[in-house]
Amino acid sequence: MVRCENVNKGKPALKYYLLKSKEGLTIKLKNLNGRKARVLLVYPDYTDRDLKGKSSGGSYSEGLASISAVLKQGGHSVSLLHLLYLHDKQEFQNKLKDAGKFDIIGFSVRTTAFPDSKLYIEWTNEVYPDVFIICGSYHCTLVPAEVLAVNGVDCVCIGDGEYAELELCDKMSAGEDYTDVESLWFKTEDGSFIKNQVRPLFADLDRIPIPDFDLFDYKNLDSVKVNTAIVMMSRGCFYNCTYCGNSQFRNVYPNKKIYARFRSPENAILYLKTLLSKYPNIQFINFRDAIFNMFPDWFDKFIELYKKEIHLPFTGNVRFDILTEDTVRRMKEAGCYTIDMGLESGDQEMRFKYLKRFMTDEMMINCSAWFHKYGIAQLTYNIIGLPYEDIHKALKTIKLNARMKSDRVIPNIFYPYPGTVLYETAKQAGFLPDVISPDCRVPLKQKQFPEHEVLFIEAYFMHFVKRYKIAFAMPKWLGKPYERWLDWRVTSRFVPHKFYVFLHDVYSGVRNRLKDFLINRMPKLYIKLRIRKHKKKAQK
Repeated sequence: MVRCENVNKGKPALKYYLLKSKEGLTIKLKNLNGRKARVLLVYPDYTDRDLKGKSSGGSYSEGLASISAVLKQGGHSVSLLHLLYLHDKQEFQNKLKDAGKFDIIGFSVRTTAFPDSKLYIEWTNEVYPDVFIICGSYHCTLVPAEVLAVNGVDCVCIGDGEYAELELCDKMSAGEDYTDVESLWFKTEDGSFIKNQVRPLFADLDRIPIPDFDLFDYKNLDSVKVNTAIVMMSRGCFYNCTYCGNSQFRNVYPNKKIYARFRSPENAILYLKTLLSKYPNIQFINFRDAIFNMFPDWFDKFIELYKKEIHLPFTGNVRFDILTEDTVRRMKEAGCYTIDMGLESGDQEMRFKYLKRFMTDEMMINCSAWFHKYGIAQLTYNIIGLPYEDIHKALKTIKLNARMKSDRVIPNIFYPYPGTVLYETAKQAGFLPDVISPDCRVPLKQKQFPEHEVLFIEAYFMHFVKRYKIAFAMPKWLGKPYERWLDWRVTSRFVPHKFYVFLHDVYSGVRNRLKDFLINRMPKLYIKLRIRKHKKKAQK
């Protein structure tokens, strides 16, 4: 790029430069004239868009806290606009003005929040037409061109953003050309794109500073109100589940073989000690790593250090096919009180053919027995509404949970993330509409598994898991007829599925408001009830 023109002369606080490339592309660059960058991160943090007036809570984002830590280490200032519900135009713009003036505003864009993010970007440009807008996170990595094409977006970040954004801020501060920063794509004056290659991954996560927990109103996060910290010791995953974006995220890097990485066990303990020193009220640790036991050698060293130096009750996510009874025993000794596992589908053909999760029913049932043996409650993640699924196959997922004696279940309705294998499967089958509304509850449109049946399975998943548990515990002569009656209650065309969904929507609305009330107004009672619930389940 060649500098060709200085714009806004006579305004020392803020300058722009027009750069023109050999190809004739022109881009307007911001120059901070030696001043460090002022950055605002915007975090649309909600799945329920209709929570008007929610003033505290929300979720912690490791990615944003890490970016903030790196930028602050470089001398730049960082603030957060934490959106806990769908804002209207006036409310968003008022909060934006109240936050102050910034040189760069970065939007964290996940796929399901992309329609809302486009609105926020448009409204931001109306308030601050000269601000530099960058977008990052999952959706930008999967479909960067789609995000960069949005009116008002100047740049997108692909993959890990800490050091790409630090280089951007440093060059903007120094008045240098930043259009060659790796991992960043830029939009020129004529709407075309400058596409830089993605920077290689660094293997050593210890080089990243401890996350900036204070970026958030940390003590008022939903989890922290009930004395629980959400933490991550790793990045990435080396498995290839077809519904998960990790396989696509991995492929954007030139050295993708090291995509799955952990902090060293010692640095991970430092991370936890730093957090606990700042927030001593934390009594529970929730490890949100993709797979906590992904690297057995790392896990063995870490769990021993954790037991000696932290030893708080914790939960994390593990995989059935790399689990051993000894791992379960050691987790219990270190304080594990509940474990999360991806069951996903109870139909073995669906798991093997479409999800590429090569775990048999017997393997999962046997692993579950270890958790019951050592008194660890078990939570399973399940996917409903997969391509080519129907209500009979979904019922198999309920039954497998019952056979595993799952203590808690989370049934998630399948969402097709762009770029994933299962997205392409659904698209080729004609199950995907042209546009998925942000209010849509069931994205795929399948004649053999209509929306009301998907919602019915999701709503009454645990209800039927409990009843099939009873059926499987009965003598065969009694349990089999009861099982057949339950099958009829789920799959018969005479069951008023739509009406039952309506009833559950009313019930869940009341339940969620009560839970929110307890977390915000009576957190000590909520914690006691939670501890009691997990102890009761683990003792079964």
